[in-house]
Amino acid sequence: MFTSKRVLVAALSALLLGACAAPMTSSVAPTRGPNLGRVATAQEIAAADISIPPDGTGLPAGSGTAQQGAAVYAGKCIACHGEKGVGKPADALVGGIGSLASKTPQRTVGSYWPYATTLFDYVRRAMPIQSPKSLTNDEAYAVTAYLLNINGVVAGDAVMNAQSLPQVKMTNRDGFVDYSRK
Repeated sequence: MFTSKRVLVAALSALLLGACAAPMTSSVAPTRGPNLGRVATAQEIAAADISIPPDGTGLPAGSGTAQQGAAVYAGKCIACHGEKGVGKPADALVGGIGSLASKTPQRTVGSYWPYATTLFDYVRRAMPIQSPKSLTNDEAYAVTAYLLNINGVVAGDAVMNAQSLPQVKMTNRDGFVDYSRK
């Protein structure tokens, strides 16, 4: 029995090695080796490149208020982040102001996040966790406005959009060292 297992393993190994060494039959030229696909088109790259840097370059059209965001938050965020962002089961989103230099720092939107634009970017791209990229631009602006409001960063009637969001001064804006590679 032990010998038949060895023969089986050897045969499977030979098959796998042979498959890896087989010539490529695809008519599409690989980018870095056999069978790795094709170069993405400019349109495909543009559709996937939705990152927003701290200066807000590339913020999409749309807008939202804290009041609108409270409704979106109640429907799509509260199950993970708790009522008014207090946390559980996921991270707290509110509080922690002044705690970063303590033995128990609390990193939240209000205490830690340096730019409102990158908060928007993260909300739009990664939330809600069970359905990332499912928020509309208006919903993402509204949730961002809500989170900024419950952290005391913006007034309740503030409208967040591509023009106003880069102007928001976060509590910890100056708490980071610029490591840009310009």
